Amino acid sequence: MKKIYVLHGWTYSLDKWREFGSLMKKSGFDVVFLEIPGLTKESDGVWDVVKYSRWLKKKVGSSKAVLLGHSNGGRIASYFAAIYPENVEKLILIDSAGIYRKDLYIRTKRFIFRCIAGVGKKFTNSKTLKRLLYKAAGEKDYLEAPDNMKMSMLNLINVDLTPAYKIMKTNTLIIWGEEDKTTPVSDGVLIHKLIKNSKLKIIKDARHSPFFTHPKEVVEIIKNDF
Repeated sequence: MKKIYVLHGWTYSLDKWREFGSLMKKSGFDVVFLEIPGLTKESDGVWDVVKYSRWLKKKVGSSKAVLLGHSNGGRIASYFAAIYPENVEKLILIDSAGIYRKDLYIRTKRFIFRCIAGVGKKFTNSKTLKRLLYKAAGEKDYLEAPDNMKMSMLNLINVDLTPAYKIMKTNTLIIWGEEDKTTPVSDGVLIHKLIKNSKLKIIKDARHSPFFTHPKEVVEIIKNDF
């Protein structure tokens, strides 16, 4: 069975991945869901993409691994593939984060995160106001995160992987939900353009997590690419 290491996005539970994981196993894949520090695995301290990449290096060891990354997990997997190309046989990106966008929504989100993460309690002691700010930024997960992970998220969303994509030569399969509002399909098109050895598959009527809503279609795309 072909082993695939899965790096989930910004979530605190892997429950929704069960159907996808089951379908992958039925299709002949040995799926290993990695528990990401600070999210599905407890961790202290502030993390950034470099620290996550070193953590991933310990997980895959000296093997040439197949990595599947969704959203923030795709950001980590992409950076890892650029830094340790000798350790990546194939990269599968599903609605991946990594493109540093400058539209008003993203700039507003970064500004709010900087305000809260930068001055903490000095900014406001009002939980109601904080909740309104998080809602304005569109980040429920940020509201639920411990303080160290708030700083970690700020570190991660400020990373621009464009230079990394340009140097990557890893065989890459990019899968994207056509109706994704979190990481728009234009990001997937750009990543495909930047990574020379890549393919792009767009799933109609799917949003940010097509492996939840269209698991059979996602599994079929992956199976046909091997």
